[in-house]
Amino acid sequence: MKFLTDFFPIILFFIAYKWQGIYLATSVAIAASFVQVGLFWLKHRRFDNSQLLTFFIILIFGGATLYLQDETFIKWKPTIINWLFALACLLSQFIGKKPLIKRMMSGSLKLADTIWTKLNTLWAAFFCLQGALNLYVIYNFDTDTWVNFKLFGMLGLTILFIIAQGLYLMKHIEEPEQHNDH
Repeated sequence: MKFLTDFFPIILFFIAYKWQGIYLATSVAIAASFVQVGLFWLKHRRFDNSQLLTFFIILIFGGATLYLQDETFIKWKPTIINWLFALACLLSQFIGKKPLIKRMMSGSLKLADTIWTKLNTLWAAFFCLQGALNLYVIYNFDTDTWVNFKLFGMLGLTILFIIAQGLYLMKHIEEPEQHNDH
């Protein structure tokens, strides 16, 4: 469910872009991200760090896009966010007791520490690649193509990566210990 709510501002951005163009879409994305952060806070009485980071980055880059009337800034936002997440994954292997991915997923999965480290590194590489692909599309295609890539390409790549991750993890998931009380 969180995966879908994380794409809420992106979907609204896409709809607004198709309807009125990049500048209205940027305004809608900023507002949607603000609403997303606010609703999460109302429900949980805390902020989700990744949503908060995304909000501030979209506020800065979206604000620059609107103020300077230059769509390049909003186009860079996915790259900046992906590269920050990659950096967070990599740094988490050296700072703290657990890699970031283990912190996020250990409640649902039991894996060996070496697998958590590999998974964390794979996510870091995926985020780096996703950021680089965004730059490639920005500088080699028109804005319509970039908007379609932002929604369908990035979402599709993320879904494919999650499926591949699931297949990889199937052979590494440790079964919970069974306690026989007889």
